[in-house]
Amino acid sequence: MQTLKNDVLTVQVAEHGAELQSIKKGATEYLWQGDPAYWGRRSPVLFPIVGSVWEKRYRVDGVEYELGQHGFARDMEFELVSETETEVRYRLVSTEETMKKYPYQFVLEIAYRLHGNAVDVIWDVANPSADKDLHFQIGAHPAFFYPDYDAQTSERGFLSFDRSEGLQCIRIKEKGCVDAETKYPLEIPENGLFPLAVDTFDAIDTIMLQDGQIGCATLHRTDRTPWLSLSFDAPVVGIWSPPTKNAPFICLEPWYGRCDRAGYEGDYRDKDWINRLAPGERFSSVYTIEIA
Repeated sequence: MQTLKNDVLTVQVAEHGAELQSIKKGATEYLWQGDPAYWGRRSPVLFPIVGSVWEKRYRVDGVEYELGQHGFARDMEFELVSETETEVRYRLVSTEETMKKYPYQFVLEIAYRLHGNAVDVIWDVANPSADKDLHFQIGAHPAFFYPDYDAQTSERGFLSFDRSEGLQCIRIKEKGCVDAETKYPLEIPENGLFPLAVDTFDAIDTIMLQDGQIGCATLHRTDRTPWLSLSFDAPVVGIWSPPTKNAPFICLEPWYGRCDRAGYEGDYRDKDWINRLAPGERFSSVYTIEIA
């Protein structure tokens, strides 16, 4: 476990999955602590897929492979590359074992940088192959405590976005895959605050906003004051809390990718929201968690 610290925040990260483990401001913990009664993870990085492939199978150049939800990086040991008081970096490199389920060479680096009341989460993906394109998805899945959680009440707070009109979401259809054609309006009240309640996710499971509709999401307390925010340039965002469990947390998830369309049986390179790197190319991105 590595610890980053400044005058405002203390952050901990584990080498297993290069996963964020804690964000504290004083004695207050903001990051969900992984109780398996609700959801046993905290902030896994999703790679090389986001969500599910149809029937847990996908095809590359006519060869079929199996891959579980969200890929394998979150369950692997990363190498610690560098560490300072305010920044830490990890690396995962393709192996013979990863090639059996994902037939691409890759170098994945994940870094965390602390500044003021914010944490930058940095992703770098490189294609070390001399002659083959790399296709991949990558995404975040951080979970944050509801600041005023009370299991005996229904209110959980509010969300606001940097856009409040004309938002449309898509939904899971079956087997973890989406109906990409049907769009549902996400109605935001005139005050700009989308109310969160104990049953918000019971019928819809995940709110998915794609096509870069938003670039910032803020979680508010029940008294409407800001608690924390995420800013990002990812084209797809998922918002989730375990349905029907009265869970104490919500996930705000920037994604470069998403699950398959229900019934998709095409080539992996042609799936929705896939990223491509030519030999020697590199992908870089950052999203920021800011504590109010």
